[in-house]
Amino acid sequence: MSQDQFGLALRVAASFFFTVMVVFVKLTTETVPLGQIIFWRSAVALLPLVIYLYLTGDLPTGLLTKRPGSHILRCLLGMAAMATSFASLKYLPVADSTVIGYLTPIVMLILGRIMLGEEINRTRILAVVFGFAGVLVITVPAIEGSQGDGYLLGVMLGLITAVITAFAKVQIRGLTKTEHPGAIAFYFALVCAIGGLCSLPLGWASPDLVTYGYLIGAGLAGGLAHICMTLGLKLAETAKLAGVEYLSLIFAVGADLVVFQIWPGLAFVPATCLVLIAAYLVSFRDKPTAAKSPS
Repeated sequence: MSQDQFGLALRVAASFFFTVMVVFVKLTTETVPLGQIIFWRSAVALLPLVIYLYLTGDLPTGLLTKRPGSHILRCLLGMAAMATSFASLKYLPVADSTVIGYLTPIVMLILGRIMLGEEINRTRILAVVFGFAGVLVITVPAIEGSQGDGYLLGVMLGLITAVITAFAKVQIRGLTKTEHPGAIAFYFALVCAIGGLCSLPLGWASPDLVTYGYLIGAGLAGGLAHICMTLGLKLAETAKLAGVEYLSLIFAVGADLVVFQIWPGLAFVPATCLVLIAAYLVSFRDKPTAAKSPS
């Protein structure tokens, strides 16, 4: 197996582990408070992350940082995105949540235009149109009442997640210029674990052993997903990994069918096609040029 092939395999594994994490989280949303889920997801994820850093020789040097403030901002944004994402899973099938998540790079285009003054070419304007058309299609069943109670709320939470995640990714883009990827992941998990623990006074549940297994499984799967993604990006060219990311949709549909016995709704297929077209257009090779500064 070549280095590129191994990198691709690791990226597929990352998508699989991420879907496993989402499934475990969804299985707990009916009985476990959100803050408690965030704590277990984040605290347990620290274990594989620390082991990975130790094996790569990046512990403790890889955790050194000159930008603690930037880390805190990234962590707070990420924790907010995690909270809205997990909350949406109470109302949405895994596949629908995954499709809405694909809107993040489209939101980043808009943020780039608003915050950085970046120009957007016609191709990417078309991507924005396709992306939000997909969102409109996926909300039709909720508006018509053909979906269960809370579906529209789930879609709204998913959209909020996409927006917050876009802000977080912009922050990560700046951090990666000076910070070790392991440090970014470690401090994110640490801050989220502390944030989740702060919800203890609000009341935590006393889950059974099976539910504790789901919570621990979510943390381990989340940590492994990040490690596989990091290694995959190191071993394979980013361009070759772009299409593999969307395999997560296959895993998500499979999870809905096997674990939750949920079949995709009639609006799912056209909405997915629109969002995937939008995601492809965003990754189109012709990148937008930066806005010219006045002379």
